[in-house]
Amino acid sequence: MQRENTGRDAMTRAEQARGSRRWRRATTAVLGVAMCLAAAPLVHAVEDAPREVPSANKPSPDPAATWTSRDAAAYWTADRMAAAAPAEGAAPAEPTAPEAGRDTAASSAPSATRSATRSAARSDATARHFGGIPSVGVLFSADGDTKAHHCTASVVHSPHGNLILTAGHCNPGTRAAFVPQYRSGATNQPYGVWAINDTFAYPGRGTTGDAADLDFAFATVAPDEDGRPLEEITGGNTLTATPGYTNDVTVVGYPNVRHDPEDRAVRCATRTSRLSGTHELRMECGGFYGGTSGSPWLTDFDEEKGTGRVIGLIGGLNGGGPKGPDSDRISYSPYFGAKVLDLYTRASQA
Repeated sequence: MQRENTGRDAMTRAEQARGSRRWRRATTAVLGVAMCLAAAPLVHAVEDAPREVPSANKPSPDPAATWTSRDAAAYWTADRMAAAAPAEGAAPAEPTAPEAGRDTAASSAPSATRSATRSAARSDATARHFGGIPSVGVLFSADGDTKAHHCTASVVHSPHGNLILTAGHCNPGTRAAFVPQYRSGATNQPYGVWAINDTFAYPGRGTTGDAADLDFAFATVAPDEDGRPLEEITGGNTLTATPGYTNDVTVVGYPNVRHDPEDRAVRCATRTSRLSGTHELRMECGGFYGGTSGSPWLTDFDEEKGTGRVIGLIGGLNGGGPKGPDSDRISYSPYFGAKVLDLYTRASQA
């Protein structure tokens, strides 16, 4: 398991390689979004953070008035991250498939969809462990039983450089933090620990029926102690409308220790298709156990930069996958269209 701290060198490379291009690419992304939005009505409201009353003026108040990235780093120590285990106790000796979906939010898929999924040809592709990339990391929060990095999230280009994208059912709670390129057991995380402030999601999102098509969310993160935005340190992926059902993608995620004792990032290059009977995408690749909800589906992935165009994420129907023996091998994604671009625009203005 890799635990070395290469953050300082990596940050220097990221700043040198991305510094002159960062704002140009962010501006291009926003202009592209605006063009897409011109053709579609914007009718959806933004939802507040969990357990709080929606506000027409401010999508979600900060989890705490003084919750900064410095606070997040002080709270989420290596020991506290290690102690944030699933309620069931210690991780099993071998990975086991979650009961449904990719984390705690799950509902049964329609029987026709389950039948079609299980009868489909099984892919031999399996995700491999690797050191991770700066633009993808894990979510921690202190709500409930404090599940160990209960979901995955990714950095997306934005005007302020402060946005992350995850599944809509991955609600950040109190003392919520994003840890890019998370390294299990590391005393100092290579790209730091970032406080999550506001969250943006549709009130009608869910994991069944039409609500599953809205299973995505954005969150803003506080700057670091030097006032730098997240994207300046990690780089970011460009939010892109899904170009169709068939795409070659690289998927990066973080299974939690309950399902994967190695507690490391996994990646897989695979091809997407349409999830029968829905407006969602599916992909086949083993190893995407609980904790990988929110994992970005990247096209045009640049190995050197560690970024690409995000056209989907693990989420949607049933929390992102079917029940049963194929739950880690088959993953779903909402189709990115006008609604996700609308939500991005609202979040990027915060």
